[in-house]
Amino acid sequence: MAEISAALVMELRRRTGLGMMECKKALSETNGDLDKAEELLRIKSGAKASKAASRIAAEGIIGAYVSPDMKLGSLVEINCETDFVARNEDFVAFAKALAEIVATRDPGPAEEDKRQKLVQKIGENITIRHFKRLQAKGKLALYVHAGAQIGVLVDYDGADDVGKDVAMHIAFAKPRHLSKAEVPQEAVSAERKIQEARAKESGKPAEIVAKMVEGSLNKFLGEISLMGQPFIKDDKQTIEKMLAAKKAKVNAYAFLVVGEGIEKTQPAH
Repeated sequence: MAEISAALVMELRRRTGLGMMECKKALSETNGDLDKAEELLRIKSGAKASKAASRIAAEGIIGAYVSPDMKLGSLVEINCETDFVARNEDFVAFAKALAEIVATRDPGPAEEDKRQKLVQKIGENITIRHFKRLQAKGKLALYVHAGAQIGVLVDYDGADDVGKDVAMHIAFAKPRHLSKAEVPQEAVSAERKIQEARAKESGKPAEIVAKMVEGSLNKFLGEISLMGQPFIKDDKQTIEKMLAAKKAKVNAYAFLVVGEGIEKTQPAH
């Protein structure tokens, strides 16, 4: 049997990110062949990753990136099983590196390989769940909130403080659309039917009912669109009015929230 040197073990650790004992054992099983040992550990890593994949990963962080010229940005949601791992240095570094990659292309085999190695090293299910990129017409503002649980990108024209304020507002209010005009017609129609049914129950005359419906519908559209929402720093004015007062404009935005829509398992009582 070939002698397994410390240098060989360290090189295998560098390649795989795995523990010293696992690396030494793999090298022993492959008679000191570094490439074969790496292949063996990748096979085992895949098996462990498959087992971990059945466990719910609802914690995690948002990795974020904005190019130096403030024209290109990305957000990526990386999930894990516990908030402890969400603070792990390797996990955070993976999210940061992936966000920079996602700015120009979708994740590929190389990123999947790194994910599997991280699963093997950390021992938790880790998933690349969502990613978004934004190419700015103006310039980008980035805001990451609550321990990287929410990430926001805003493409805007105007003073720097406007971009930051709008990004913070989006993190808080989570608007579904930029403006009322962008709300899909089917969503408008569905809400109109709901408001018509409610208004008819009031027993008021038809012309009053029609006004009630339009008022309720406009309120609904305002609540779900960025331009119509009350500005968090001054709820006496909407975002649209605030932007007009500052001669600024929002062209587009994107945001991600960690674990949104994931059904977490409840502990047994």
